[in-house]
Amino acid sequence: MRQLELARLDFPLLRSQQEWEHGALPAALQGPQADIAWAQHLVLFFPLWLGDMPALLKGFLEQVARPGFAFKADPAERASNPFGRKGLAGRSARLVVTMGMPALVYRWYFRAHSLKSLERNVLGFVGIAPVNETLVGMVEQLGEAGVRKWEVRLRALGRAAS
Repeated sequence: MRQLELARLDFPLLRSQQEWEHGALPAALQGPQADIAWAQHLVLFFPLWLGDMPALLKGFLEQVARPGFAFKADPAERASNPFGRKGLAGRSARLVVTMGMPALVYRWYFRAHSLKSLERNVLGFVGIAPVNETLVGMVEQLGEAGVRKWEVRLRALGRAAS
């Protein structure tokens, strides 16, 4: 198992398509990108902020999921597949999202729109499937017993590798 604490990394945000397509991957992200290449199952833990993933996570994914790594564009295949080959196929993921609101409100009222976007437009686009999700709502009110209960659940999911 390899673990990464994204908040401890220092890397620039991408500012142009040119930079994304042709710029060098920052040195601070070369190890994390290698870890993603190594992994068969990814687990992303993050809080829901303003209805979406934190900007730092989005910036990280934009940096590491570059052409040539996360997907492979082949000019000869462009007519039959304009999106390219999925460079991270064969991997699965679990998204664990914490939030202040009840998880059912996010899932049913808000339709978990940002989570679905991450699953389809980022992870699915590069070939990561299946993607399972765990929503932890009302985190401010969990207390120690609630936190322990979630730790037990998440460890069981980890042992089951799902």
